[in-house]
Amino acid sequence: MIETANLLAILGMALATLACRAGGYFLFRALRPSPFLRAMLGYVPGALFVGYVVPALAAGGLKEWLGAAATLVAMRLSGNVAVGIAAGTAAAWAVWLLR
Repeated sequence: MIETANLLAILGMALATLACRAGGYFLFRALRPSPFLRAMLGYVPGALFVGYVVPALAAGGLKEWLGAAATLVAMRLSGNVAVGIAAGTAAAWAVWLLR
């Protein structure tokens, strides 16, 4: 059974996420960004991803590094992000199970 406080926290986080995403859509409907700003914003997802992954790899061990390597190889070979994520997760699980 879910406690009321947990449910409220989950709903609050969902609303905050929705507000952030919807806010961006409404902002860009009202303002037309220049081509330069659009190009700059195109790099934000990659920079955020690196900001999450690099500290985890720096603090991680064999499991994290093999998972990252499997992700890169699978994405390079398949060109599919979902395949890369599945391969990285499977490699990390395999290392965890074998240790």
